[in-house]
Amino acid sequence: MLRALMYILPLALTIYAVIDCLNTPEDEARHLPKIAWIFIILLFWIVGPIAWFAAGKLRHAPRGGRTPSEWHRNHRHEWVAPDDNPEFLKSLRDENKKDESLLKDWEADLRRREEELKKREQGEDGEKS
Repeated sequence: MLRALMYILPLALTIYAVIDCLNTPEDEARHLPKIAWIFIILLFWIVGPIAWFAAGKLRHAPRGGRTPSEWHRNHRHEWVAPDDNPEFLKSLRDENKKDESLLKDWEADLRRREEELKKREQGEDGEKS
């Protein structure tokens, strides 16, 4: 049983170190890029994970509950949905105003043409009588 523990413990430490390294944001990896730390952890079974935990990662309390997935989520886009983006909503309002003014112009033009058509029809009816 003790012999199995000699192999299982370093393996578990290595697996944990690899997962921790992969989940660490790039700006929190110290001294080397994350890919170099992965190679060190995998190539040097016992020393690699210990080096990662000792010197490879910034150790401080997460700022505002920051987690790796939250970090990536917050740095993808400034706005999550268009409904939350005031610039997008403003552009919709501006387009709406343009469309309304264009529609009013078309309606006024249509009324003018209908009135001209009525005048022509009344003029033709007057000439026939």
